[in-house]
Amino acid sequence: MALPESCKIKAAINSFREDFLLGRGGFGDLYKGIIDDGTMAVTIERFGPFGLRGGREFRTEVQLLCQLRHPNLVSFIGFCDEEDEKLLVYEYISNGSLDKHLYGNRSNDPLSWKRRLTICSGAARGLHYLHSGAKHSIIHRNIRSRNILLDDEWNPKLSDLSLSKMSQAGSPTGSLNIKIPVTVVHMDPECYITGRITRKTDVYAFGIVLFEVLCGRKAIDLTLEGIKKSLTSWDSKCIENGTIYDIIDPYLKKKIAPQCFEKFVEIAYCCVCQTGKGRPEMGEVEMALEAALELQKIADSEKESVDHQGEYEYEELLPCLFVRNDIPDYGGNVVEQEFDSCSDDEDSTISDSF
Repeated sequence: MALPESCKIKAAINSFREDFLLGRGGFGDLYKGIIDDGTMAVTIERFGPFGLRGGREFRTEVQLLCQLRHPNLVSFIGFCDEEDEKLLVYEYISNGSLDKHLYGNRSNDPLSWKRRLTICSGAARGLHYLHSGAKHSIIHRNIRSRNILLDDEWNPKLSDLSLSKMSQAGSPTGSLNIKIPVTVVHMDPECYITGRITRKTDVYAFGIVLFEVLCGRKAIDLTLEGIKKSLTSWDSKCIENGTIYDIIDPYLKKKIAPQCFEKFVEIAYCCVCQTGKGRPEMGEVEMALEAALELQKIADSEKESVDHQGEYEYEELLPCLFVRNDIPDYGGNVVEQEFDSCSDDEDSTISDSF
């Protein structure tokens, strides 16, 4: 899997020219390149001066990436580990990142609601795999719409996996030191209190993504005033007031089946609970999103049986109210919103650099 000669990779992207630059990853710049005699497009992450410097640490990251294989994760192709150059090579994803299709280039057609649901469901499946399906439980730590990439068939793939960390459940404290924190915008509020990152940290960040998908706006918008600057705070307030439908993406108005809307809002709201104890596991999130998608398909099918032109609309919605101190979990129980840090078997400690 190693790519032993960095000169070949540099040639593939013309020595890291700016016009090949795609963006920035967790540890360095991302470039588009062509390898295998011009037959394969790839994304190359070039480690910057503040990235992983030690060969041992770099190889640890490579070993982790080699273990991960899932349809909803960006595929790791290979690496270059030379003294003066360290590179990670991934598959190239043609349709770019989810955020660009939600609130980026509006010259593109807006994503349909069913497509958004399918993307969310697939992304949840990939994150569930990291948490529970890999050899070790892995915390992504940088879940956001920018790191959900869409291939040419609109299948979602989680990226920026070089930031991921294994949860060391076998250690006495179940923790490890982290040099780079999760994105502050998507930071789990419990982390500020406990100094720990857990699987539920990813769940919180994923809940923010769900709200971005529903509302078609950024998690933080400094052009707005007061509570409206924070999408999570504003959405939560509107849910509690029963006015969430008023602030969804205008393109989605009258296009969401009522039962699907209620299911989606419920799971997004639970994901952003202030404490990890009140949030579902990613497996539960995945199942809830699949159920929401099925509810939408059933409702659409019923509408289409009456209106063969496909020009039907759904009524404007007012979802049931959710109360923060009485949130249903997916086992039919009730979760009380009192502070309680998550168990050590899924924890990672944030370093003092946070």
